[in-house]
Amino acid sequence: MQPEFTSLCPVTGQPDFGTIIVEYIADEQCVELKSLKFYLQDYRSAGIFYEAVTNQILDDLVASLSPRWMKVTTEWSTRGGLHSAIEAEHGER
Repeated sequence: MQPEFTSLCPVTGQPDFGTIIVEYIADEQCVELKSLKFYLQDYRSAGIFYEAVTNQILDDLVASLSPRWMKVTTEWSTRGGLHSAIEAEHGER
């Protein structure tokens, strides 16, 4: 879980704050937490929508790790009175 995730709204350029939760069943490889932290920090200056960042993180991790199953959940801080939570999943449990 990364509770201090930040990216930028591609429309307004304002920061979006959220929590990233990565759950997976590994096959032959697992993610090194320090590498994951640095990877997620790359999004701090990226203008990207909630759904796109969730799918991109899942796609990148699946490509790197080839897990048996993986789910990425992004939970975003309330903005304009709305709270968003996005899930993307790969494989079967």
